[in-house]
Order: sequence, then C-alpha cells, then structure tokens
Amino acid sequence: MKLVITTFAALAFAGAFAIAEDAQPAAKGDKPKRDPAEVFKKIDGNSDNALTLEEFKTGPLGKKDPAKAEEVFKKRDKDNDGKLSLEEFKAHAGKKKDAQ
Repeated sequence: MKLVITTFAALAFAGAFAIAEDAQPAAKGDKPKRDPAEVFKKIDGNSDNALTLEEFKTGPLGKKDPAKAEEVFKKRDKDNDGKLSLEEFKAHAGKKKDAQ
C-alpha cells in the first residue's frame, strides 16, 4: 500500500511541475506566436475562406496601421484577385517585414 501511495504522490508531484512549466509567462518582450489559420478564420468576417482588404484591415496590423496593412495585403495577394486565400495569408505570416 505504501508503494501505491508513494507512486501516486510522485506522479502528482511530477504533474504539478509539468503544469507549472506550461503556465510560465513568455519572456519579457516575447509575444506568444499565433496560429495563422486561427487569425485568418477570426478576421474572415463572412466565412468564405478568403480575406478582402476590408477584412484584412480588421486584423492586428490593420488596427495598428491601415496604410501598412493595405501595402502588406497587396504583397500577399499573389494572384491579384483582391482576396487572400489561407495559403497566401500563411505564406508570409509572422515575418518581421509584415509586422504582423
């Protein structure tokens, strides 16, 4: 019985450390990385799996700097159809030059 209790106590102790490590805040100045697909889905207002310039401007970059958002949108829109597919959106997501 002591062995069983000791084993459970050890597992609980190890589990507590694993949870605590996951709960640590990011280092100062580090932003948590966002999944581009989640961001895309969130700002795709009409859920048509494409972002228009207006939808793109509702995202983080558009709220911060609408003119820069328009510039980035045009760079990402490789087929020049006025919409960003998820693939076009993800192609440059998270790069410093896009500031998004």
